[in-house]
Amino acid sequence: MQKANNKVKDDIKLGGLSVVVDHLKVRYKVPSTNYSYSKSKFETISRKILGRKPEVVVNALSDVSFKVQSGEAVGLVGLNGSGKSTMLRVIAGLETPTSGHVLATHQPILLGVSAALVPHLSGHENVKLGCLAMGLSPEETEKVIPEIEDFVELGDSFYLPMDTYSSGMGSRLRFAIATAAKPEILLIDEALATGDAAFKAKSEEKMAEIRRNAGTMFLVSHAAQTIEEMCSRAIWLHKGKMIADGSAQEVARAYRKWAWDIAQGRHEQAAKLLDDTITEFTLEKLD
Repeated sequence: MQKANNKVKDDIKLGGLSVVVDHLKVRYKVPSTNYSYSKSKFETISRKILGRKPEVVVNALSDVSFKVQSGEAVGLVGLNGSGKSTMLRVIAGLETPTSGHVLATHQPILLGVSAALVPHLSGHENVKLGCLAMGLSPEETEKVIPEIEDFVELGDSFYLPMDTYSSGMGSRLRFAIATAAKPEILLIDEALATGDAAFKAKSEEKMAEIRRNAGTMFLVSHAAQTIEEMCSRAIWLHKGKMIADGSAQEVARAYRKWAWDIAQGRHEQAAKLLDDTITEFTLEKLD
């Protein structure tokens, strides 16, 4: 796996370090309905009588380390439960790691499809609240509202309650609010997945604009092609471990091939591809 290219397709120049993730571990206990986790038969009976489920330890992230420069767009790929969203939450400061730490030059802004907006308020009112919550002054907020309205292209729906919106319309509004503040570090968790092709193109240009201003982007997506098209670098997470870190094109294509093999039941081929990728990535780290 080759290192991520400094010269990306839009000729964005990279700056100094923006985010450093150092030996990050996230472990937590969750209840399970599988009583075989109990240490003894007596414990199993006791738990059932008391209505207490056994707890299991989940390693959401296992000793993950990487560094990101300003101007980079980093995609995170991996199956559900691989640790992608947990990684973004820790970088954003919304979740405390078990060990390790994250250093960032600016406060990261996390944008997700479930980002909190008020359903019974209109898009227009949510834009006001969102921009103010992100630190824009009332004057700055009033100035960007027309820009956001033009960007999202919701027509009269911009003034209707958000609980009348489709998921794609809500996604547009969340993205527009998050980027209105021109964040130095923007974390996007599947927020573009519900957008149409036209909005995706506008979002890509908005992301490039932020990066040209020395911003840093993280994008989580199940669509490897989206990562390949919108990012300069990609990190593959699998069961909380970092499998690969390199150019978006190479990592995304390797992940897409592996996921296809899994979907087709070609488990031996998938296992070999995963092992080969891990070996190659490990050797690169030793160089």
